[in-house]
Order: sequence, then structure tokens, then C-alpha cells
Amino acid sequence: MTAQKFNQFLKEITKEPLFVIDKEITIESYTPIVLSAKNKDLLKFDISSSRSWENYINTFLNNNQANVAFGGYLEERNLYDRSKYFKNETEKRNIHLGIDFWCEENTKVLAVLDGEIHSFKINDNYGDYGPTIILKHKIDEEVFYSLYGHLSKSSLKEIKVGDHVKQGEVIGFLGDSSVNGDYAPHLHFQIIRDLEGKFGDYPGVSSLKDFNFYTSNCPNPNLLLKITQ
Repeated sequence: MTAQKFNQFLKEITKEPLFVIDKEITIESYTPIVLSAKNKDLLKFDISSSRSWENYINTFLNNNQANVAFGGYLEERNLYDRSKYFKNETEKRNIHLGIDFWCEENTKVLAVLDGEIHSFKINDNYGDYGPTIILKHKIDEEVFYSLYGHLSKSSLKEIKVGDHVKQGEVIGFLGDSSVNGDYAPHLHFQIIRDLEGKFGDYPGVSSLKDFNFYTSNCPNPNLLLKITQ
């Protein structure tokens, strides 16, 4: 299936918005956020500090009378510059491949669709996902995956590979900065067509060099979620 056809396939799975965090937090209480260099507020605090990030996110939510700030698909972000994990001598990875949901730690994380636990892992590089769960989905013979990053360590304790999950089932909780890669609490949610043999992990940020591949392999999650129309 071509990337264009897969995008249409994702779009047609549901007409209604799907939840990946606590359903009791209504979509009406979500607000979009920009974390690229276009947001000049990011020049006003230390973006290498998770505490400063948490203060910024909380203030942003309060100012917008919202409970969740979301966004980031294909956003170029400078915040990854703080970690050597995202750059080397020839290139840097700073193009975000999922949607982030910034909200309180311990917020419930939900399976986006019926599926099974493909893998899970604590990705403990500085600035990485921390505890991560990947689900495998099969619809109309099409297999694809959803990734949930920046969870709490307790989210991984009672699960095993092959466990079946139902759409909307709680599969974990958001972690704090001590376990989630040193970020303000948030969920990184990503759709992946081909995991390329990876287990419990998959790149969530692309370099410009690999942009075409990753945008084809990791389509916009909002095609499925329908947070915005």
C-alpha cells in the first residue's frame, strides 16, 4: 500500500475522534501549542531544564484555560539540541514525528485501537522516551503500530508481550521528569508502519536527510485521532 493510500486508510478507520489519554479530559479542553523556533517564548527560559519546561507548560495551560496542550507533528524543534543523543558531527535530528500531549503526570494513557502489546522498554538515553509501549494493530489485513512514550516505570510492570488490549483500555500513565527523559510530563504518540525490527523503541525525531522516509513510515497521527478536523 502506498503512503498516500495508507493515509487514506488511517483516515477512514473512524469518523469520530479517538482518545490516547484519559477520556474524562474532553477534547474541548485541549489547546494547540507550537514548540518550534517560531515560538519566541522559548527564548525566555532555559529549555535544557525540565523544571522550566514544566513551569512554561503549566502557565501556557492556565493562560489558555486548557487541560492539555497538543501538537508537534513534523515540527522542527531546537529543544533536542541539549542532548548528544539527537545529533552527531554530520547531522542532527530535530523534526518531530509524533503528536505530543502535554498534561499532568499520572494521566491515564489509553490504547488508541484494539491490538496487542508488541514490545516495551525503558529508553533511558538523556532526552529519550523513558518507559515506552508499542502496540501492534491489524485492520483489514493491514498491520501497523502505535507508540506511547514518556510513561511511568510502573506502566511496564504488569504487562507482557502478546497481551491483548481493547480500544480505550488504560495501558499506562504519564511519568515525571525523573523517568521520562527529563521532560515536563507528556505523552509522545506516534503511528509507525514498519518497525524495522526494533523492539520497544523507534525514532521519534528525524533528520532532514531521512525526512522523506520517516514521513512515509510515520504518518500524521491526527489522520486517525481527529483532534482537529
